Amino acid sequence: MADSPAQFRGQARLPRFAAPLRYDLRIRPDLAACNFSGAAAVAVAVSAPTRFLVLNAAELYVDRASIRFQDLAPTDVTQFEEDEILVIGFDRDLPIGEGVLAMNFTGTLNDQMRGFYRSKYVCNGESRNMAVTQFEAADARRCFPCWDEPAFKAKFKLTLEVPSDLVALSNMPVVKETVSGPIKTVYYEESPLMSTYLVAIVVGLFDYIESSTSEGTKVRVYTQVGKTNQGKFALDVAVKSLDLYKDYFATPYPLPKLDMIAIPDFAAGAMENYGLVTYRETALLYDELLSSASNKQQVAITVAHELAHQWFGNLVTMEWWTHLWLNEGFASWVSYLAVDSLFPEWNNWTQFLDETTSGLRLDALAESHPIEVEINHASEIDAIFDSISYDKGASVIRMLQSYLGAERFQKALASYIKKYAYSNAKTEDLWAVLEEESGEPVKDLMTTWTKQQGYPVIYAKLNGHDLELEQAQFLSDGSSGTGMWIVPITSCCDSYDVQKKFLLKDKTDKIHIKEFTASQRSDGDKNIWIKLNIDQTGFYRVKYDDELAAGLVNAIKAKKLSLMDKIGIVEDSYALSVARKQTLTSLLRLLNAYHDESDYTVLSHVTSVCLSISKISVDATPDLNKDIKQLLINLLLPAAIKLGWDPKDGESHLDVMLRSLLLIALVRLGHNETINEGVRRFHIFFEDRKTSLLPPDTRKAAYLAVMRTVSISNRSGYDALLKIYREAAEPQEKSRVLGSLSSSPDKDIVLEALNFMFTDEVRHQDSYYILGGISLEGREVAWTWLKTNWDHVLKTWKSSSLISDFINSIVSPFTSEEKAAEVSEFFACRIKPSFQRALKQSLERVRISARWIESIRSEPSLGEAVQELLQGAA
Repeated sequence: MADSPAQFRGQARLPRFAAPLRYDLRIRPDLAACNFSGAAAVAVAVSAPTRFLVLNAAELYVDRASIRFQDLAPTDVTQFEEDEILVIGFDRDLPIGEGVLAMNFTGTLNDQMRGFYRSKYVCNGESRNMAVTQFEAADARRCFPCWDEPAFKAKFKLTLEVPSDLVALSNMPVVKETVSGPIKTVYYEESPLMSTYLVAIVVGLFDYIESSTSEGTKVRVYTQVGKTNQGKFALDVAVKSLDLYKDYFATPYPLPKLDMIAIPDFAAGAMENYGLVTYRETALLYDELLSSASNKQQVAITVAHELAHQWFGNLVTMEWWTHLWLNEGFASWVSYLAVDSLFPEWNNWTQFLDETTSGLRLDALAESHPIEVEINHASEIDAIFDSISYDKGASVIRMLQSYLGAERFQKALASYIKKYAYSNAKTEDLWAVLEEESGEPVKDLMTTWTKQQGYPVIYAKLNGHDLELEQAQFLSDGSSGTGMWIVPITSCCDSYDVQKKFLLKDKTDKIHIKEFTASQRSDGDKNIWIKLNIDQTGFYRVKYDDELAAGLVNAIKAKKLSLMDKIGIVEDSYALSVARKQTLTSLLRLLNAYHDESDYTVLSHVTSVCLSISKISVDATPDLNKDIKQLLINLLLPAAIKLGWDPKDGESHLDVMLRSLLLIALVRLGHNETINEGVRRFHIFFEDRKTSLLPPDTRKAAYLAVMRTVSISNRSGYDALLKIYREAAEPQEKSRVLGSLSSSPDKDIVLEALNFMFTDEVRHQDSYYILGGISLEGREVAWTWLKTNWDHVLKTWKSSSLISDFINSIVSPFTSEEKAAEVSEFFACRIKPSFQRALKQSLERVRISARWIESIRSEPSLGEAVQELLQGAA
């Protein structure tokens, strides 16, 4: 066994006795036959005695007769498909030192949106294929045999043979092209040291626009022919971001050029390939007339995120996928820094709390995972590209930066980038540099946040002049976990002028209120308010005692609190209510304090809580549901009436987003006037697509309104939306329609929308729009549909994130133990690693809802409180 190729099976990582230094790759894609052929010559350093070379290859045919190491031909060549490795054996130990490994190979241009794949597009009315790569995390091995792990950095020199009329792009600039009839050969400059997952190739018909940074780096945006005007906004953001990051990291952009390109079929949002960043069309293209304000924001954040990776990720790369969060959490955090600097009026750091909220929600599940995850097989990597790596990762970085101070933090990051440039780093390496620069116990503090899952809730109670604090792990199922954290606590009292900062290292602690009180106050003053976790910089929740909670409600009414604190209070109360640590009654009373709120960032959290309450009450208190919905409508209506349906000259970006947010919420809550007005405007728009009555920002609300009125016997609205979908050229417009189709209360229409995903009219990457829109009335029919079509779904949507969408969207909305048991039973013999985590999390959500419902039903004064609050609004 010890001397057979099989000894290398079942290992998490490749052996270290040989490593690549330089790849010389020649690849020829055939876009008509959908395959490719290639030749590799890899300079390899052999550092320990071995008669084997072991590298990665998957779904490739390697021509055994072509394999040579220097002048040695191998004696055995074995490909282990399930391990995705190629083991090349020789009859003697290889000489220590450098040698060249050469081989020829062929593969398929697949339709799986990973490896080297094909994407369909239409040019001058005819359908064509483009060839595109997507290698992160472990799919470079599907394009050429390689040491496909981030730590095996090497230089890459590519040559492509492609049809003469096409554009062929890679990471580096073109050195020369030679044309021979219908085929041209394109030679690219050699790259600096980089990881395999960042190599990129795109071949197709494109136009481009270009600009350059202050340092003279050429930046281009490539689009489908005729769409370059939609690339202008992204180009502008890119140039400004590169200039900003160069200063922030105190390191110039590492490559001679940067290209960004929109790809029609794309599984992720975007991919930060070194010098050739690929995007979904919705994440790169922005059209003044056809896109919404939220589309514009999405493009800016995505571009800033991918370009941050050119330093944090590409120049300095994580040592192994366990440290993925360093890449993603960091790029997410710093993209907000960049966009906030470019568009201060968007109030971007307050919107960052959307990320924190989704991190906190996922991490309150027992089925969450730590930020740093052990990875034992390539197939496990995809599942950790989730809200923990991105959103919790970004949030704990914000927490640390806020604790250390912006300046110290930036200086340390610049040192870190310089120290590890062109190599790899682990989480601990970043902590060490930050600790050295700041003198603070960064490693001890941060290890509690990255190595254990979950986060604490801080119980705060006032005892005389002492504020007593106690931490316990917060879980949505209401139980208490055993975790303990070092928590950066911030607090203020009655004003933001005096703030107290300290680390809570034990289970309990107390602070004297004098330490953070601004003014001398008399004990008789009952209007005191104390806020912990100022501006929600900490990744934790706070449960206040009744007296402190009442003080904060008064402070909200008196407009004393910052936007971020208003968001934190409503999000914490909602989470505590789900976990049965406070009543739904008290949550409704708190929401009532937001009745004259008019800020988009706050209302986006308030509406999301309102919609969750409305959904749970359908199952928990069907007899109260109508009144609860009316109460929530009353809360949101004043702000909606003020904004109306029509845009106003000179209004702010955030008001444009607020209009859309509120109209959609009112439609979902069943507000008849809003639904009727949406339907009225839709009919005018359907007859005249140029009308000003339904601009892109309010279309989604109108589409949802139409779908609320559609049934199988009255289906003209559904058919009208399908017609709009078929005629729309913009992916953003298509996604608005798809996100509405399954929202009808009629089960047969929901079923028809689900089956529409199986047609070739819907790209596989877009299925989640339909899945995410399923109405509550459509839950059962969607579950039956999933069971019936499970084998087909599993065959068609192979990637972990896409298959997980089906399970999350269809299972999570249920709210009974019986349903959880039924789902468990169905999947018992069908489980696969790619969606195992999604299934466990979805089942946990169902059981959490079931417990919450039980608790809501036992609240004695809920009905009275709803009536009282309704009267109050009348």
